[in-house]
Formats: sequence, structure tokens, C-alpha cells
Amino acid sequence: MTRRLSLAAVLLGTITATSLAQPAASLQDAVALSQKVRTVANVTYARANGWEGKLDVYAQRAPVDSPPVPVVIHIHGGGWVQGTKEAAALQGVLPYIAMGYSVVNVEYRLASVSLAPAAIEDCRCALRWVVAHAKEYNFDVSRIVVAGSSAGGHLALTTGFIPASAGMDRRCYSTSEPKVAAVVNFYGITDIADLLEGPEKKPFPEVWPYTTQWLGNQPNRAEIAKAASPLTYVRPGLPPTITIHGDQDPTVPYAHSLRLQEALEKVGVVHELVTIAGGRHGNFQLEEWQRAYAAIARFLAANVRPGASPTTAGH
Repeated sequence: MTRRLSLAAVLLGTITATSLAQPAASLQDAVALSQKVRTVANVTYARANGWEGKLDVYAQRAPVDSPPVPVVIHIHGGGWVQGTKEAAALQGVLPYIAMGYSVVNVEYRLASVSLAPAAIEDCRCALRWVVAHAKEYNFDVSRIVVAGSSAGGHLALTTGFIPASAGMDRRCYSTSEPKVAAVVNFYGITDIADLLEGPEKKPFPEVWPYTTQWLGNQPNRAEIAKAASPLTYVRPGLPPTITIHGDQDPTVPYAHSLRLQEALEKVGVVHELVTIAGGRHGNFQLEEWQRAYAAIARFLAANVRPGASPTTAGH
């Protein structure tokens, strides 16, 4: 009961998908929405070098024998060096619950625990955990959406784009490769090398040096930067991808989203870019958040359909 009330309190005044991202009108609305889900907190999904990876499950309640429910894997931001899954619940959990999705809210190894590409490996493990536990939580494995903001947007892209052949799945390998139905990317980094050594590199302290902290002083960091960049993996057959980005973002260059859209267009992948005019790094106005989630709801309704094959041979 405590968990339900906490979820309801967070929801009050935020975004609900039943009205395409309008603010909740009352505490009764918030409580009603929170009661739609069964919450299971801090489930261990992975272990690595003394660290236990946790996730929270928000599973839609449904009658016995109901059809499986689509699920969003949400990944928090923080430049790979900070942030928590709990702090991301407002943006990353509640809107999708209101859209009728179950949500799995994931934490991953920050740079203080393990340098790149550990966070990518963890999120790929979380994807496989969702598939492995689909029956337990009534997840529809043909409708898995990966979403995140900033570093979480980057990790959503890599989770959806990277094939098993890239070698990021060794800790959580399985014979079949999970398939992502769509990616929701809020201002995620698409080219790590560009921030490390390219024209978008900024001297400290003009921009917080999250990229160099995550890569550290590894001798092969240029190779890791390329392997960790979503743009490296753009090819036909990727999941439909929607990106939301402010064109005045001082932290993640808006050009990263433009380049992603251009690359996806060239290979025929379904994509959409929602530009927040004058928007900075996620500090959007309420009406801008509403527009973003309304676009997401439409995009997912058009592109995430039941019945797709849950696995693919190296998509």
C-alpha cells in the first residue's frame, strides 16, 4: 500500500497518456492510475564485480488469461556517472503506465563501478531478463520498447540497435536474440567519439566531462567509443525510433539527433524527430513535455503491434 501511495503522489500533476499527456486532475486520478500496476521493487537482474544490478517492475494488472501486455524498459540518465532509477520514475515510468504499458525501470553500473562499455552490457542483460521473465509478469515480448533520456537515451539506442555479434552480450548470452519493437530516445548521445575528440568536444568546465569520465583512461578508448556509439550500428531492420531533443541543448549536441535521423532515413528505418524549439537539456516547459509524450503515444500506437517475432538471428 505504501508503494501505491508513493506512486500516486508522484503522479499528481504530471503526465497521463489517457489524455495524451495532460496533467492529472486530482489525487483520485493519481491513485486510480497507480492501482493499475503491481509493483515489485529492487529485483536483481545481473551481478558483476561485486555489484548487483536492480530493476523495478511495474506490471499492469489484468484478469487471469488476459493477453500479454507491451512493456517499456526505461533507463535513467546522468552521464553514465550518476542518477538513479527512482529519480527517473516521474518521466520514465508514469507516462507509459498511463499508455497501458508495463514498465521495467533499470539501473546499471555507473563509471565509479565499471567504465564503458559496462553500462551497455547491463542494459542488454536487462533486455534478456525481460524476455526470460515475460510469463511471470505477462509481458508481450513482441512489443518491447526501450526508452531513456540523455545517457539513458544513448543506452536505449544501444540496447535496441546493437546485435549480439558486437560482443556486448557475453555476460547474459542466450541462444536467441531478443528483438526490440521500438526505441524512445530523449536527447541521447549518438556518437561518443564526437564528444571525446571531435568538433563537439568542449573543454572542462564549460561542459561537464561525462564522456571522459565514463571512458576513463583505457588504452583502447577510441575503439570503445566507436563500439559504444549508436551511429555505428545503423542498418536496415532496426526498430522504429522516435527522438525528442531541444535545439539549444548545451550538454548533448542537437546535431547528434539530426545525424541519427539522417542515418536512419538512408537505410529506411521508421523514425521521427520531435524538436523542442529553444529547448535545453530536458528543462522543457509543461506544454513541451505534453507535446513530446503525445508524439510518443502516437508513434508507439502506429509502430508497436502485437504478433511480431520475439527473436531475430542477429538483427
